[in-house]
Amino acid sequence: MVRFYQRTPIMKLLAPLACLCLALALAWAEDLHASAVLDRCKGLEMDAVAVNEEGIPYFFKGDHVFKGFHGKAELANESFVELDEHHHLGHVEAAFRMHYEDEPTHHDHMFFFLDNKVFSYYQHKLEDGYPKDISEVFPGIPDHLDAAVECPKPECEEDSVIFFKGDDIYHYNVRTKAVDEKEFKTMPNCTSAFRFMDHYYCFHGHHFSKFDPKTGEVHGRYPKEARDYFMRCSTFSENSDHVERERCSRVHLDAITADDAGDLYAFRGHHYIHKDEGNDTLLADTIENDFKELHSEVDAVFSHDGHLYMIKDEHLFLYTVGEPHVHLDGYPKPLKEVLGIEGPVDAAFACGGSDIAHIIKDQHIYDVDMKATPRVAGNQRPISLFKKVDAAMCGPGGLKVIVGNHYYHFESVMLFIASKALPEQHRVSLELFGCDH
Repeated sequence: MVRFYQRTPIMKLLAPLACLCLALALAWAEDLHASAVLDRCKGLEMDAVAVNEEGIPYFFKGDHVFKGFHGKAELANESFVELDEHHHLGHVEAAFRMHYEDEPTHHDHMFFFLDNKVFSYYQHKLEDGYPKDISEVFPGIPDHLDAAVECPKPECEEDSVIFFKGDDIYHYNVRTKAVDEKEFKTMPNCTSAFRFMDHYYCFHGHHFSKFDPKTGEVHGRYPKEARDYFMRCSTFSENSDHVERERCSRVHLDAITADDAGDLYAFRGHHYIHKDEGNDTLLADTIENDFKELHSEVDAVFSHDGHLYMIKDEHLFLYTVGEPHVHLDGYPKPLKEVLGIEGPVDAAFACGGSDIAHIIKDQHIYDVDMKATPRVAGNQRPISLFKKVDAAMCGPGGLKVIVGNHYYHFESVMLFIASKALPEQHRVSLELFGCDH
């Protein structure tokens, strides 16, 4: 016998209540998607890495991207909207930038690989007709890749892209579209890979190994901790070699200066390097330890008349040069009060024997007469060679201007301002700090 029950008022409420719960759950999930907190300093395994047209590395994790070596994660679809419009696809599995002038169709395009699809972006705009099947754009390359990296000649025999899937390695010739399968026996399986400063890095877990793109051979003491070299973190693993980490870090410097004795001070994030001019000894320590009032992350530093002028945001901290460095009473003071310019600034330097401090802010340089009262930042001039200067240092040998992981040498400040062409590029880690890898 089938029994029918009359619906009670309580039962009538269940349907709308269920809809309300579902709506709240979806809203909570969407909010979680938008506000998920990822901390690269916790040792994340990145899904893909690619360098953009300005040389800034993008580290992809899930539906987020870290731009550069520090800062918070952003949703990838905020920069690359279309990545989120194909909901059947997963996260970015591999990425690289095509930087071959002989391939004008795709020169300076960024390629992202998701499942069986490839997206091609130029200046953050999706190229017409994409996404496409990987097999259509890169015939002979499988779906569901682990990593990809560009390899220009002569670093590879021809302008190529190296694709990784498990133990399988594919060298794709950009010009002929031929695929050469390789076996990299000594290299671990890569979860992501990228080319940076003419070197090739395979990331596996939160470690990395530097490898030869032709043979896959790994030379030197690898694997190394990725957070030590590619991220600006306040703390590091217990096994970190602090001096090696700072001298070989791929993270750009925040500030650099040399005192009257020629001793060098270079600042990056929460740490700094001290290089003794007398014996070339390198020491690394936390900023907190030696400059406790400053704590960390200085914007600019210059040396003048036995003092270190250390600029952070809108304030200036003043220390005597010596062991220990002594913080002067009454500081920090507003930067405007001391140097006559509003912060923040990008770089500052003073050339030995001169009473003029030079301040770089945005794409302009200013002069401050340190003997004047009050001090005023004047003689504003444009800088045409660089969009942004990270640090600068002046000494008897001239001016070193640091941009990213490289520096450029100018005989004088005047030549720096007047130059229309870039001088020779030098590596900070190798030529300033003697890093051998």
